[in-house]
Amino acid sequence: MSASAVRPVRAGAVTAVITLSCVVISLMQTLIVPLVPLLPRLLHTGPSDASWAVTATLLAAAVVTPISGRLGDMYGKRSVILASLLLVVVGSVLCAVSDDLVPVVAGRTLQGLATGVIPVSIGFLRDVLPAERVGGAVALVSAALGVGGAVGLPASAGIVQLADWHTLFWLAAALGAVCLALVATLLRESPNRSPGRFDLVGALGLAAGLVCLLLPTSKGAEWGWTSGPTLGLFAGGLLTLLLWGRYELRVAQPLVDLRIVARRPVLLTNLASLLVGFAMYATSLVLPQLLQSPAATGYGLGQSTLAAGLVLAPSGLIMMAFAPLSARLTARHGARVTLLTGLCVIGAGYGAGLFLMAEVWQIVLMSLIVSAGVGIAYAAGPALIMDAVPVTGTASANGVNSLMRSVGTSSSSAVTAALLAGTSTRLGSASVPTEQGFRTSFVVAALAAVLGIGTALLIPRARRSPAGPGPATAPAAGAAR
Repeated sequence: MSASAVRPVRAGAVTAVITLSCVVISLMQTLIVPLVPLLPRLLHTGPSDASWAVTATLLAAAVVTPISGRLGDMYGKRSVILASLLLVVVGSVLCAVSDDLVPVVAGRTLQGLATGVIPVSIGFLRDVLPAERVGGAVALVSAALGVGGAVGLPASAGIVQLADWHTLFWLAAALGAVCLALVATLLRESPNRSPGRFDLVGALGLAAGLVCLLLPTSKGAEWGWTSGPTLGLFAGGLLTLLLWGRYELRVAQPLVDLRIVARRPVLLTNLASLLVGFAMYATSLVLPQLLQSPAATGYGLGQSTLAAGLVLAPSGLIMMAFAPLSARLTARHGARVTLLTGLCVIGAGYGAGLFLMAEVWQIVLMSLIVSAGVGIAYAAGPALIMDAVPVTGTASANGVNSLMRSVGTSSSSAVTAALLAGTSTRLGSASVPTEQGFRTSFVVAALAAVLGIGTALLIPRARRSPAGPGPATAPAAGAAR
């Protein structure tokens, strides 16, 4: 049988396994959300300490993405994917057998470290798939991140209501084990590597700088935005990253090649990705609160946590549904046009949201519009990056791009939480956001989309044919069997 005859089957198997793995990884972000109000009681601790079960995962995910990308380029992307999935299994089992804060936070940290699989997977797809299949596969993987997050919330809420909370983590461990077995059995290592010495000093410096910046971003509302710890960590983070950047420019084999990152197409794409992440995450924070606000407020819809999760679950599926459209747009017009289209749809969704707040079906419609835009835009970032960087640096460059999306979501979380808290009002013994707070959050998210459009317009048009993501090498024989 000729290679061309078997290649579509192999491509389909590779795409399916990678997509499923990324769905499972993204589930780790929302897995614990229904448990957040219960964590102080379940873990025998206070609310402030219990919140580390969420914060640790976000910090670990942000730190690991550029590091895992470089490891994938150096030692093999399949190896890093396997290691990431193993972290999911180990972290989930640790949480599943624990009833105390420290082991649960440790397990959640391991789950966050597994997020490194995402940029590595995109690089893996570029390495092993035929050029004409890469765009569609990357679009599916990008959409899978939204599917995991959206579907994970109602699924987790349902499990928490019907079973012991440890069941969540046993299920996560089982899913991780299935993906681990599929990758080990069906996928072969990619042929493209960039051998060299791992930049341990650069990795530690980047990790320290990011933690110093992202920790006060996530804890600022609790600590106080003008408190000593918050301002001190922000200042320390900026200083650390400046020193890190100077070191990276001087070292022979840097963790992140800042000269490539500074290229206009890469720099602007990363900035646009940050704004996409900012605009996208507002729905995850605002809409559940709007749905669950008491009906007595006059604008709240009085839904339960499970009902709110079910209302928002279709948003993840719509991202997957729009992935083929994203791939076709990129193939015909280029990833820049795809990014612009997605950002325009996101902005239109938030604009419509200002008038779609009175009924549950209106929230569903607004969520679907924004999610469709995210589904279109998300795959454009990796495609633009792959157009602008060498094949041997794909995973590392996509790791930085994923990091920028994480910074966008973290910033959105902090800004939106501050907006809602600053406009909250008392209803009985509870404090609830006002209708004006919700509307202001929509306006801010829409402005982020507008800024993203302006940034995307500055990205140079690709000189290469938009049919494929740059000059990828031919897939290795037996990349999947």
